[in-house]
Order: sequence, then structure tokens, then C-alpha cells
Amino acid sequence: MTNRHRGEIDAMLGGERRRLVLTLGALAELEDAFGGEDMLALAARFETGRISARDAIRVIGAGLRGAGSDASDEDVAHMTAEGGAAGYIAIVAELLTATFGGGGE
Repeated sequence: MTNRHRGEIDAMLGGERRRLVLTLGALAELEDAFGGEDMLALAARFETGRISARDAIRVIGAGLRGAGSDASDEDVAHMTAEGGAAGYIAIVAELLTATFGGGGE
């Protein structure tokens, strides 16, 4: 069972229910991926609601690895999501909300 107070979510990816969490290490990975932006800059970047496919791959990949998966970004790029493109964006939005927006259900 996921713990939203720890920023965890579950999502259907590649036909499997998977846990995602942006741990401190996963956030550091995203800082590096996005040019050294700090956590507040990352949050501000995603608040705009604009996200590229590459951004989604990076965030989902970091979330999977934060939860203990060994999935690479290349693996994530080949995973399907329920709802297609909108499904990927929903996963990213839910993960970012769980991470930066509080832990309420």
C-alpha cells in the first residue's frame, strides 16, 4: 500500500502496477537532468503545466528508481500507460503533487 505522506504513488506502467516515489536521491537525479536546478526551481518548472515527453520519462524513471526499481529511462520510454499520453502526464502530475504538494489522500 502506498504512503502518500512519504510521497509514494502507484501507477499502471507497462501493464504492471508500479510504485513511484521521488526520494532525495531521485530529486538530485532530476536536478542533474534538468541542468542543476534546485528543488524549488524544479517545482516551479513543473507548476507551469508544460511538460515534454523527455521530461515525463525522466520524472517517471526517477520515481521508479526512487521506489527501488532498476528501470532505466530507456525502459520507461518503452512502457505503456493507461490513457496514452494523457496517462503519462497524469502519473507525472500525481507524483509531483505527492512530492511537493503534500501527502493528503
